Amino acid sequence: MGKREENQDVLKNNFKNIKLPLPNDKDGEQFATLIYRKCEQQSQKSILYVHGFIDYFYQIELADHFNKWGYNFYAVDLRKYGRSLMEYQHPNYIEDIHSYFEEIDLSIEIMQEDGNTNITLLGHSTGGLISSLYAHHHNNIDALILNSPFFEINVPPLIKSLSPIVALLGAIYPYGSMDSLTEHYPESLHKDYKGEWNFNTDWKPTTSFPTYFGWFRAIRKAQKELQAGLNIKCPVLVMHSDKSYKGKTWDDIIYISDGVLDVDDIDKYADVIGNNITKIEIINGIHDLVLSKKEVRDNVYSQMKNWIDNL
Repeated sequence: MGKREENQDVLKNNFKNIKLPLPNDKDGEQFATLIYRKCEQQSQKSILYVHGFIDYFYQIELADHFNKWGYNFYAVDLRKYGRSLMEYQHPNYIEDIHSYFEEIDLSIEIMQEDGNTNITLLGHSTGGLISSLYAHHHNNIDALILNSPFFEINVPPLIKSLSPIVALLGAIYPYGSMDSLTEHYPESLHKDYKGEWNFNTDWKPTTSFPTYFGWFRAIRKAQKELQAGLNIKCPVLVMHSDKSYKGKTWDDIIYISDGVLDVDDIDKYADVIGNNITKIEIINGIHDLVLSKKEVRDNVYSQMKNWIDNL
């Protein structure tokens, strides 16, 4: 990367960030952002976190745990997400999931320059889909942790049967859009609504960003690649809740279930991504497991630590 310009991150707490330049696309200039905080002791172990759709890195507690365990913590806000989102861009938009390999490559290059020789990739939701494909196509990571990965769309069978039509629309009208997630899940998280967390609602709006047809087409192509079988060679930990909530109205079960994905899909497709897979079901976990109720997320962290300690 050569000389890099570090900035204090918006999270403060000793986090810094670096802008990762990327080739221009139809919207114009674009970049990704690498956020990081090293652990107090000298370490060659590191984690790279990849967030989900309508999301960005703000989970300080996640970094706290990995730093405490002796890992240098890094997270990437992908192009057109979070810190990397510009007003002139279509939020969260991509036409090929493999394009994200560019910012992951740049992130890992910096991590290696920092002396990290052991790299674990941690992907949540769409970041789990991206990270799985990255690990399949690359041999430069030592372990992969998937937090509720987006292996399949969560819609009724009739609507799922129409997904090829929506994907076709993505080729013709890439910026056409449809409704995205309900507001219930993000509102269950944010402290100003019904949750305990604080995040920037310009970057992760409770009313949601649009789901562009072109994005949907890219997701379906990536999911089909994964569902046909991957050959991830490193050890993989797949974690998900024990249940899903598929309702469209508010229900307190949202606090103890995955309100975004079907956990049965995660369990099913985890079996086809590699030969060294550990699956752990988290009782009462929500979609982003590390944002679950305290006793639940304590279990999530305990399970992750036990797994990485035994690699």
